[in-house]
Amino acid sequence: MPDAGGPDEIKTITEAPSAIPRRIRRHVRSSSSPPVSAFFGQCSNKVANTSHSPVPVENTDDLDLLPPLEPFLCNFQVDDSLAPSLEDDVFPSTPLNEDEQQRENFDPCLPLNHLPEEEGEEIDWRYDLKGMMLNAAEQAEEFAISIWHKLQSWKVTHFSNLPQWLQDNDFLHFGHRPPLPTLECFKSIFRIHTETGNIWTHLLGVVAFIGLAVYILARPLTEIQHVEKAVFSCFFLGAIVCMGMSFTYHTLCCHENKDVGRLFAKFDYCGIAFLTVGSFVPWLYYSFYCNVKLQFIYLFIVVVLGIGAVVVSTFDFFGGPRFRALRAGVFIFFGLSGIAPATHYGIVNGWEKAVYEAALGWLILMGILYITGALLYAMRIPERFFPGKVDIWFHSHQIFHCFVMGGAFVHYHGISLMATRRLLTGECPSKPLDDCYLKYEL
Repeated sequence: MPDAGGPDEIKTITEAPSAIPRRIRRHVRSSSSPPVSAFFGQCSNKVANTSHSPVPVENTDDLDLLPPLEPFLCNFQVDDSLAPSLEDDVFPSTPLNEDEQQRENFDPCLPLNHLPEEEGEEIDWRYDLKGMMLNAAEQAEEFAISIWHKLQSWKVTHFSNLPQWLQDNDFLHFGHRPPLPTLECFKSIFRIHTETGNIWTHLLGVVAFIGLAVYILARPLTEIQHVEKAVFSCFFLGAIVCMGMSFTYHTLCCHENKDVGRLFAKFDYCGIAFLTVGSFVPWLYYSFYCNVKLQFIYLFIVVVLGIGAVVVSTFDFFGGPRFRALRAGVFIFFGLSGIAPATHYGIVNGWEKAVYEAALGWLILMGILYITGALLYAMRIPERFFPGKVDIWFHSHQIFHCFVMGGAFVHYHGISLMATRRLLTGECPSKPLDDCYLKYEL
């Protein structure tokens, strides 16, 4: 077989079809080559004389098929410089030049500040840090949201999906909690639903009045005597019990055991009675400071009314949705019972003195807040006029809670003024003019 490995003949393959291996094309690409017809003519004559061809081929000029490459490959000598790459490259490929290598390494997902415009210009491989940071922040947010949803073992539901014993206010359409076990009820404090506002308004109220109680009771005896501390403690205890029971009830009202919700509903109503009685104690003490008999008479009446409210609250029917107006009426009547001692004080001592010393103005404001909140609760305003629009925030029960908190703080301010003015007035006259009517001599 003639020698086919000469340099002149090797150069001729640069214009050969793509069927020739890329490694071979790469080896000879750098040099120019004569017309490829001469090479194919030689190869066709060689192939015609090979033993594996059954029929001799006289002329291959009219054939479109490529000649077999076995004779050429058998005599082709590989460049020694390609040996290392041949060892590691199972399927050899043509090495890329500089431009091709840059295009090969370019990643469209990584934004570049600058790409080369002219040959020889260096690429600026600096990354867009702002874009990468924004992308990382979005991914972190999506991950946190996905984890949060996985940790949630329940979802809020529509009013129609609740069991009958949980259906209380049909004007609140969505955002209700389904029946839950005890632990999930307390975990729901940190979730958004129809009871979120009810829970947090009175939870924060409990914290606030505990702080006020600690502040007052920690004052030295030179400022506040034991009796005054005891009187203020009755008010603080009533406020803390009322708001604490309310907070607990609204947390557990969706308990999977309906008896638990009913029990704490009764505690909630009893807490309102405690707050009302506790609010009367300091006001009666300072208003009838010089007539102990009247203090006990009015205090006895208030306690009896409070016990009656507690007893009524223990009846199962009292907590039903149909008796919402009855509940509001009972506690409104209980609060209005304070009109009797206030009127008595004004008639005996004069209305100007009642406003100044008995803080009658603050007492009236407290009553207005309590009664307004109770009426909104009973009539279910504003959700009655905007059904399904105030399911989570600003429905009647939340507003009622806010009015209760506001009334309690107003009353605290009023009794604080009464205590200060009583201290400035001094002791009572040695001989009161009448046991039934108070006559102050300033």
